[in-house]
Amino acid sequence: MNKHFSRSVWQSVAIALLALPVCAQQAAPARDTSPQILDVQGGKIRVVTVANGLFHPWGIAFADANTVLVTEKNGALRLIRNGVLEPKPVWTSPTPAGQGNDSLHFVAVHPKFADNQLVYVSYPKLGPNGSTLAVARGHLKGSSLGDVEEIFVADAWETGGNIAGRVYFGQDGMLYVTIGDRDRICCNAAQKHPDGSDDNSLRMKSQGLDNHVGKTLRLKDDGTVPPDNPFVKQPEFKPEIYSWGHRNSLALIVHPVTGELWNSENGPNGGDEINIVKAGKNYGWPTVSMGRSYEGPWQGKFEKDGMEGPLVYWMPAIAASGLMIYTGDKFPQWRNNAFVGAMRYGEIPNTGHLQRIVFNEKTEEIRREMLLTEFRQRIRDVKQGPDGFVYLLTDENPGVLLKLEPAQ
Repeated sequence: MNKHFSRSVWQSVAIALLALPVCAQQAAPARDTSPQILDVQGGKIRVVTVANGLFHPWGIAFADANTVLVTEKNGALRLIRNGVLEPKPVWTSPTPAGQGNDSLHFVAVHPKFADNQLVYVSYPKLGPNGSTLAVARGHLKGSSLGDVEEIFVADAWETGGNIAGRVYFGQDGMLYVTIGDRDRICCNAAQKHPDGSDDNSLRMKSQGLDNHVGKTLRLKDDGTVPPDNPFVKQPEFKPEIYSWGHRNSLALIVHPVTGELWNSENGPNGGDEINIVKAGKNYGWPTVSMGRSYEGPWQGKFEKDGMEGPLVYWMPAIAASGLMIYTGDKFPQWRNNAFVGAMRYGEIPNTGHLQRIVFNEKTEEIRREMLLTEFRQRIRDVKQGPDGFVYLLTDENPGVLLKLEPAQ
């Protein structure tokens, strides 16, 4: 077990909140887009709207100091240049909106983007066996993404459920991709599906190494397999696998101080996590979880030998999304703090916010702060910009790209 595994201090409020249905979605209240001053621990911040009018934006990537790429749920890849949202998408996903699991998930730029202008996107790919996750890359030329080619298709074909899809370049220059557990259950009891499987057998695919379900993958920048992947010499296993036993990882980062790969991961009804992701390690889903499945039973155990425990977990869940470690000079009081997007708190609609987590020198959690609760918006992604400010997306319609600044 990971030495950083800890017990949540919020477990006392779990019983009442976990009884609420996860599927219920309500429209969030309209947000005032004028700059707002908020009190936070250690001072005040100003919340500034950079761009408005986005459709359920999912992911941010900074191409340079003045250029931001944003993915929208309806399949559009949008461009914000010098603070202005361009009216037309630079590219549109080949997956029709309203089919599969959404149409476009995340975006990343190549570490040598300044030289090659390569942009990477992930999206659901449809086929006769349902959908899976695909990754494509293209060249950003002015206001369009050209020469787009599909470089990887995951072996995770199912008829629905968690697909994840975060794409991220590590310090080693490799492309890391998260694949969800494809769990199709939401609010109903476990059931048989047309292919003869049931929800419990599907979940267990996350524990198998012969598929990409519930995995973190490691690829070269052209979608092929690096020769030093942990299972590359074992022909019975998928060579792309870097780690397994994940549920739905919506964020991947390299910690700027430790160099470790971190993720944020959605649990079921409770049990969202931050993990330190290591090569060849098993993170337990669905055998180990701090949450319970939506149909009622706990997953069985909170810990087990041979499986990695979380660095941080939430009970009740927050629907964890984007993840960032702040290293800039604009908020010195936040340096080396983690920031996690929250899409809701304890299955309650309109409770999205941003969480700040403070660690000690041993990377042990000290405290948490909930930010932007006043907006009641789903926070889908959070990034530190090249200018040292904090940027985040609200997963709403209309969605907004926000910037956090000190208010002096």
